[in-house]
Parts: sequence; C-alpha cells; structure tokens
Amino acid sequence: MVNVSYPVTLIPGDGIGPEVAEATVRAVNATGVSIDWQRADLNASIISKAGQVLPPHVIESLERTHVGLKGPVTTPIAGGFQSVNVALRKQFDLYANVRPVCSLPGLKTRFDDVKIDMVIFRENTEDLYSGLEHEVVKDVVTSLKVITRAASIRIAEYAFAFAKNSGRKKVAAIHKANIMKLADGLFLRCCREVAARFPDIEYKELIVDNASLQLVIRPETFDILLLPNLYGDIVSDLAAGLVGGLGVVPGANMGDRDAVFEAVHGSAPDIAGKGIANPTALILSSALMLLHLGERDAAKRLRGAIERVYAEQKHLPPDVGGNASTGEFTDAVIANLN
Repeated sequence: MVNVSYPVTLIPGDGIGPEVAEATVRAVNATGVSIDWQRADLNASIISKAGQVLPPHVIESLERTHVGLKGPVTTPIAGGFQSVNVALRKQFDLYANVRPVCSLPGLKTRFDDVKIDMVIFRENTEDLYSGLEHEVVKDVVTSLKVITRAASIRIAEYAFAFAKNSGRKKVAAIHKANIMKLADGLFLRCCREVAARFPDIEYKELIVDNASLQLVIRPETFDILLLPNLYGDIVSDLAAGLVGGLGVVPGANMGDRDAVFEAVHGSAPDIAGKGIANPTALILSSALMLLHLGERDAAKRLRGAIERVYAEQKHLPPDVGGNASTGEFTDAVIANLN
C-alpha cells in the first residue's frame, strides 16, 4: 500500500488564527492522513508591509498545492485594501462558496427541538462584489450588480451535482427577481435550466426576504439553498446563527482546480493568546478538506469526534458554555477519533 502525502497550504492568519490552526493541524494529523503542511503566513502586518492582500509567497504556495486551509485574517483598516477572502476567490476562481449548517448535539440554541441540516451554495465571484462603483457627482454613488449566465450556470450545476451525489432531495433558489427582473431574473432562468436536468430533485424558488423569514421560523425544512453572492453572504451568516454561530460552522471555497477551506469567523484579537479560542469551525472545515482529498473515512471520523465531544459537554470552550482550553478541547476531539 502506497502512503500518500497531500500538500496543503496552511494560512494560520492572525488573532486567534494561529491557535485554532495549531489545534486543527493536531486533529487532522491524528486521523492518520498524511498532510504535507506548507505554512504561508498572512496577517494584517504582512499585508501592510507588502502593500497587497495576497503577497507572492501566498499565491506561489497555493499554486503549488491547489489546496489551502485558512484561519481568520484581518484586513488592515483604512488602507484601501480589498478583503483577503475576495482576493483569494478572484485570484483562484473559487466560484462556489459552500457552507454546511448543521446542528451539533448538546449545543444549546433556540432550536433545540429540531434538527437543522442544510448546505448553502453561494456564487462567489460576481454580483455587487464585483466592486464596480463610482461617484457620478458629489454624494451620488452607483454600484453595479453583475450577474452572468456563465457564473450562474456553474454554481447551479455545482449545487445540483452535490445534491445528487449526497442523496439530498431539495434545492431552493433564493432571489429578488420581483424587483431586479433582469439580473436576478437571469440567475433564476439559469437555475431552472439546470434543475430540469435533475428531475429527481425537488426545485423551488423563494424571494430572499421570505426565505429569511422561513429560515428563522422553520429552519428544519431547508435542505440546499442556492444563492447569488450578496444574498448568499447574508443568508449563510443568518443560518449559522441558528446552530450556534460562526464559531461552529465550516466553510469551503471551491473552484475547478483549487480549493480553500476556512473558518469564517473573525480573528477575535480580544481573546488571542488566552488559550480559550474555539477551533470547532476550522476543524470542521478541515473535515471538508479531507473529503475533497478523497479521505472520506477520516473526514467522517473527525466530524464524529467533534459531535461526540459536544454531546458529552465535558470539554467545551467558554464560547459554547464550557470552561475547557483550546488544547483540552482538541485533546478530547483526538481521544474521540476512534
């Protein structure tokens, strides 16, 4: 049997990033999967000194490995810098933002009586995030919303293919085509075109404001959500709040060649260095990374270990009601791997 070692770019980030990254590396290594971690430091100080959010060493590393695991990175304030995440998505054409949102056993939320299990697919490259803004005259600004057939078709295909391959039964396209008839109308036409190729999957459409209402009233009814960029950004954070917040929800940015897996929470500088940061989101993101690498058993064991630690409620960090340190939580996850 040939042992495979997967090259992965590790971007620890700043704030609590290095702490949760170290915990995640420990947990992934404990699964027995061999990862060749190639560290590429990126933080607010490095960005300021380099004068760019993606210095050459980060780009070169990801171009070698094609897979990245990223902690939270602070974008310098008032420096005119683009978001690191937006820059990564554009640089490597990571067009599909994938956010599984799932209840964790034992974690107290307002929805303890229901099981939430949805996956959000957000188009990642265009819409208002294209950044095409200008001041027409003083105090009058326009911002262009860009929706293209090519981008809409490929995110719809990605979501429906995932639904088929994972045995999920429902896809809901979220839009505001009643107001933006051309832009969101094009997005919907593309979703309908792709949906017609998957007759075994139930397809429906929801206006984004109604979808938001339904999410907070009956979240258990959602399976897969398919959204343009801006709505996807907002709704994915809303959905994370239903299961405990951004600290317990993983994220993946997927392209045809490259993939970057990340915790989408902030760098929390107020608790950095105190040893109490919760690495759940990044560890769960690393489980998505293992799935991407084809290590399904290891991914399943890692997710299961997290769920058992939450169910036991003995080694949880402070942000989820416990008093365990980052290291103690990670030790418990590793102990539950098998």
